[in-house]
Amino acid sequence: MLDRIEEGSVRLLGSNSGGSSESRWVDGSEVDWDEDPPWSTKSKGGDGREGYGSIRRRLVKKPKRVDSFDVEAMEISAAHDQHSKDLSLWSTIALAFQTLGVVYGDMGTSPLYVFADVFSKVPINSDDDVLGALSLVMYTIALIPLAKYVFIVLKANDNGEGGTFALYSLICRYANVNLLPNRQQADEQISSFRLKLPTPELQRALKIKETLEKTSILKNVLLVLVLIGTSMIIGDGILTPAISVMSAISGLQDQIDGFGTSEVVSISIVVLVALFNIQRFGTAKVGFMFAPVLALWFFSLGSIGLYNMLKYDITVVRALNPAYIYYFFKNNGKRAWSALGGCVLCITGAEAMFADLGHFTVPSIQIAFTFVVFPCLLLAYMGQAAFLMKNPALYSSVFYKSVPESLFWPVFVIATLGAMIASQAMISATFSCVKQSMALGCFPRLKIIHTSKKFMGQIYVPVINWFLMIMCIIVVYIFKSTTDIANAYGIAEVGVMMVSTTLVTLVMLLVWQTNLFLAFSFLLVFGSVELIYMSSVLSKIFEGGWLPLAFATFFLSVMYTWNYGSVLKYRREVREKISMDLMLDLSSNLGTVRVPGIGLLYNELVQGIPSIFLQFLLNLPALHSTIVFVCIKYVPIPVVPQEERFLFRRVCPKDYHMFRCVARYGYKDSRKEDHRAFEQLLIESLEKFLRKEALEAALEDIDDLDSVSADTRISDLTPDTAVDELKIPLMHGQNLEETGTSSSREASLTVLPSSYMSMEEDPSLEYELSALREAMDSGFTYLLGHGDVRAKKDSFFFKKLMINYFYAFLRKNCRGGTANMKVPHTNIIQVGMTYMV
Repeated sequence: MLDRIEEGSVRLLGSNSGGSSESRWVDGSEVDWDEDPPWSTKSKGGDGREGYGSIRRRLVKKPKRVDSFDVEAMEISAAHDQHSKDLSLWSTIALAFQTLGVVYGDMGTSPLYVFADVFSKVPINSDDDVLGALSLVMYTIALIPLAKYVFIVLKANDNGEGGTFALYSLICRYANVNLLPNRQQADEQISSFRLKLPTPELQRALKIKETLEKTSILKNVLLVLVLIGTSMIIGDGILTPAISVMSAISGLQDQIDGFGTSEVVSISIVVLVALFNIQRFGTAKVGFMFAPVLALWFFSLGSIGLYNMLKYDITVVRALNPAYIYYFFKNNGKRAWSALGGCVLCITGAEAMFADLGHFTVPSIQIAFTFVVFPCLLLAYMGQAAFLMKNPALYSSVFYKSVPESLFWPVFVIATLGAMIASQAMISATFSCVKQSMALGCFPRLKIIHTSKKFMGQIYVPVINWFLMIMCIIVVYIFKSTTDIANAYGIAEVGVMMVSTTLVTLVMLLVWQTNLFLAFSFLLVFGSVELIYMSSVLSKIFEGGWLPLAFATFFLSVMYTWNYGSVLKYRREVREKISMDLMLDLSSNLGTVRVPGIGLLYNELVQGIPSIFLQFLLNLPALHSTIVFVCIKYVPIPVVPQEERFLFRRVCPKDYHMFRCVARYGYKDSRKEDHRAFEQLLIESLEKFLRKEALEAALEDIDDLDSVSADTRISDLTPDTAVDELKIPLMHGQNLEETGTSSSREASLTVLPSSYMSMEEDPSLEYELSALREAMDSGFTYLLGHGDVRAKKDSFFFKKLMINYFYAFLRKNCRGGTANMKVPHTNIIQVGMTYMV
């Protein structure tokens, strides 16, 4: 059911790693307390006896704690772990086979147009020109996709999730750089954080963390950088299908008389419509359907390349000598620099290896590239170079001209299918990026369909799919030429790579705590190469290069506006929280009639009582006997374990029967619980919470245990029982005495009061449980607040424009809360409220 209540979830509850100087917890018994824990309210009474805080500290097992200043920038243990993606060897190989159909189609079809674009800018005057271009292509592939992505960037995954937002989420866990202040200390105790003890590089990591947290400009710069990278990936999702399909279909121009540009455009549009219509079947089905075709395509590339090398000139292997790159620039000067824009097309789709990681695993992507894609691409380019050394005038259609005539039609069919598949890589990457940005509060809510029960990352976003299709058709119809599209394509591709390089460097320094020399070597080597390529492709800005910049500007505006408006609304709600004094003045009946039933009030606040609650009090003639404030919150990790998903705490005194439930999700988690199952789970979990709370109350009565062996009882409690917030997972079914030995249980039971040993007989507990069951029998009602956000009258013009028009338009047209619910509408009560921000 929770996946249908999105009005108060995806919109605002982005990942804030915010926090503060509060402590974090680490595994390991080598760390001990040096002082009172932060939740200890130790005090001395007038008689000299220690207060409740001291008793609690002795009764609770000494937490394995490191001071917050020592662990805020800790490394994620097993940061490159894949969680549930631990597969057998054969499963990994099968998944690697699938990656051919989803991840590598784009890079695999680049031989269709790379040399044609390069030599349209540099004439072939000698063999050195061909060898120089070949050497550039070979070392570009070896340096960027192989060295950078396969061996480094893929390891910067966020528990199996890739892309710019995954890197941003990883950074958010170690520095308070997110603009949404909904971080809780309990979030840091989720096992997925996997904290380690300090490393020698900790001091530097802490300085970076403090600088990021104290400088609001840097926070905004980091966010904008991530949004630019995401916008570029979406732009790639538009340009990749256009250039790949047109390049494949254009092969018919030399084969069929009278087959001109208009025919190429028409057939390309038909193919694109078919491609986007099969996306709804899901990545797995598309991957299995396309993988055999791509496997045959790579086999054809390698075989034809080897054939051409043997037939025309085997000496093209001389291009392994990088000196030919120097000769290429020496002989051609500025034209060689301009040709870099064509050369960079050989690595189009490299970012898809990282962005599509959520659909697969790191080993599967590494195996496929290292043993299939990389060698086949090298053979293909060397074969084309060998052909051009003998036939330099045929550079414009070098791919099809170098194919043996008897194999033209089979290769054409495979190339056309391969071009369709090439588009799949960036389409899947676009879906992943949109899902992540929605979860982190940077994209309007859209319908997301999970197409695989086995892999949560395999999704389909209908609105984005049809948007990409329409834009692809427009691009093909307007440009009508792969050359102009190639100019646009290069800017988008290199832009994404530069963003990834910057973020991975920050991850190295802040999260991995890599040696300073290695981190800056990574930035210097790959950043310099990408900067050189960017300088070349930007020179084509008036020849089609403006297109990806226009796409990026549009999506950047949408995402930043949504994030800006969401943050302002959340901060307004925090400021307008209902004070506890007012609640106490209303007394337990809340100034109205309390009738049997359970009211689930959805809101964004993780603490406090939302102001919308007053609207319900003013507009409803009666209120339910039990109120639960439900907050659906995303935390900056891919997946939250089910047993750690929910937090519960009491709001107001016991006789108010009001509680808060925080449901925590990672940005990869799917929320598809049936509302009846959720209601049952809520009641069961609430009962567990009440019993554990009764245990806490019993422990507070123990004031004379200073001289007993309290340590025997310590292991039965956890530091999650903090006074400030009862961080008790709703679904945590473990017995509190599970970890203790039988002897420790016996020893502890001899000194605990009867209210602990037989809580079932506690009258107050039994009364509350019976009241809860009576309320459940009367049914559940979902209380939803519909918030209208408006800028204050004295706000500056730009803010009014963004909030009153752009943000309001996005909120009006995005997926609303009631539209997403699987709850009967008779069980829903909605109240409106205007937030002046």
